[in-house]
Amino acid sequence: MKRGLGIIWVIAALSSACSDYSVILKGDDYSKKFSTANELYEKSTKSSFGKAIVLYEQVFQHAPKTAEGELSYFLMAKSYFGSGDYYMAGYFFGSYVQRYPYSQRNEEAFFLAALCSVNNSPKWSLDQTETYAAINAVQEFIDKYPKSVLVDSCNKILDDLSYKLEFKDYNKVLLYDKTENFKAAVSYCDFFAENYPLSIHDEEIQYIGVKNAFYLAQNSIEAKKRERIEETIARYRTFVSDFPASEYVKSLQALLKIWENDYEF
Repeated sequence: MKRGLGIIWVIAALSSACSDYSVILKGDDYSKKFSTANELYEKSTKSSFGKAIVLYEQVFQHAPKTAEGELSYFLMAKSYFGSGDYYMAGYFFGSYVQRYPYSQRNEEAFFLAALCSVNNSPKWSLDQTETYAAINAVQEFIDKYPKSVLVDSCNKILDDLSYKLEFKDYNKVLLYDKTENFKAAVSYCDFFAENYPLSIHDEEIQYIGVKNAFYLAQNSIEAKKRERIEETIARYRTFVSDFPASEYVKSLQALLKIWENDYEF
């Protein structure tokens, strides 16, 4: 019986809260709308953020040039951010700095707009257009606020985003190698080395480049064979020079052994 009464009380409380929100939403008391929106914002749930957004928008539309109107617009953007709707949040943060170019909140707004782009960046295996946009957004923040306390965080974010692009290209090399697409593998190894000269994958990529260059040469027509063999040997020499203690050296030596009577390594 007590449990039943407890459930009834909870339902009644929820119904009352919904009813109160509906009255405030439909009413003309904008101070009440603003304070209720703030209470909902502080609850930090997806549902409460959604309700806060509606009230903040009403306050802003009623008095966009007042302090409450400006803050409502800013908190509306933060509510979208809190709810995980980063596209809408990014739009409103961007719009906020245009509407209020002298606001003291603009640094935070620029940073959160950049974070929206970061959060929209997909996993490495998908199209990375959003990642490039995120890198640009974060870099723009650094350029605009070079002395901000957030710059270190931004640099860490840039490192993470850049590695996502690097990892995607690294996996392209692995795919070409796995599928024995020798020409594409060699070409993409060169692309990777040029774009990521300090990569942690550099040794492996160079090894894959030599290995696929070997097989490309072996499978070439006679007119191209000698030139490609010499290119492979040049790659091998570079690899040994860069990584003399590499575990891959013996593997490459065994691979190129068939050429040792005709070419000097």
